[in-house]
Order: sequence, then structure tokens, then C-alpha cells
Amino acid sequence: MATIVHNQADPKEAHTKQLFNNPILEKLTHTHFAVPITILTLAAILVLYLGFATTALSASWTIGLFFLGLLTFTLAEYLIHRHIFHMAPSKKWKAFVAYKFHGVHHDYPKDKSRLAMPPIFSTILATLLFFAFKLVMGDMAFGFMPGFLIGYTGYLLVHYVVHAYQPPKNMLKELWINHGIHHYKDDSIAFGVSSPLWDYVFGTIPKKKRRK
Repeated sequence: MATIVHNQADPKEAHTKQLFNNPILEKLTHTHFAVPITILTLAAILVLYLGFATTALSASWTIGLFFLGLLTFTLAEYLIHRHIFHMAPSKKWKAFVAYKFHGVHHDYPKDKSRLAMPPIFSTILATLLFFAFKLVMGDMAFGFMPGFLIGYTGYLLVHYVVHAYQPPKNMLKELWINHGIHHYKDDSIAFGVSSPLWDYVFGTIPKKKRRK
């Protein structure tokens, strides 16, 4: 697994850097983590409401689809982080995408304004995903999509608190440890942020835990 290309930033320097010369594009790369979380949570509630109001989905089916969407997001999170954000920079466009979307975060992990996807991109992506799910799943998308969106908001929240706060003294400490290993020791393992599930499944959990 090839590691992502970074520019090794001096931790004593500023905790951010300019990505684009265009001031509008540059501004769009920054956001407070609560903004996309609020937007996506409201979107999930709206889709659930529309599902109950306009479809024949039962409550039990909706709940089941919701948790399926939530689980599917954790897999999507893992695969995107591992195979897109850390894809081998074998071509210029791959290096460009990997660095602009994720490499800069590895270089400047204390930049809290880049811990979440900007709301305009989150909204566009969520809209496209909904229509894709609707095309494939029909009315079941009204149960599946909210779970997927809540999974994403959970990821955004976990990613923020892992970088912004000290680890707690409970079972959630594992998330802090794994992400710290990924950032500061070995970025070819520990790709799960909101859950270590798929790291266990695909064998990318840190070795000590794998032996246990």
C-alpha cells in the first residue's frame, strides 16, 4: 500500500496553509465542523419525514434500512479513506486529488477548519447520493439514506473531537489511539475513524490489537 505524499510541515509553523490561489475556492476549503453536521442532520430528518409521508414503508422496515445505511457508511468511509485519500500517487492527478482532499490534513492536523467537508460540497454530494440510492433502491432509499447521512455526521463529529480534545478514559479511547497511529506513526493502517470495524475485517488494525 503506497502512502500518501505529504509536505512535512514544521509543527512550530502555522497550523494551516493555502491550497488555492483563487480566494473563493480557498474560502470553500474551510468550514466549522458544526455547519455540515447541522445541514446533514436536518436533511436526514427531512428524508425520514418524506419517507413516512409519501411511501408505504413500515416503521420496522425504515428502522432496518436506517441501520443498514449507517453500517454502509462506515464501510464507505473506510474504503474512501484507504483507496482514494491514500491512493498511490502514480499520476499527477492522483497526487493532486490525494493531497488537496486529504494530504494537507496530514500535514496540518491541527487545522480545525479543514476537519469537515465544506457544506456546499456536502450538500451536493448528499443530493447526488440520494438520487443514486433512489434509482437503485426505490422507496427504500427513504430509510437507507438517513442512516447513511447520520453515519457521515457521526464521522464528522468523531473526527473533530479526536483532533480537538484529549482521549477519554473509556471504550472510545480506541478511536483516539487508532487515529493517532494513522497520523503520526503509520498512515497505511487504521483507516476507520468513526469505527474500527472494517480495520479488523480487512486486517489494517494496528498490529498489537490484531494479535490480541
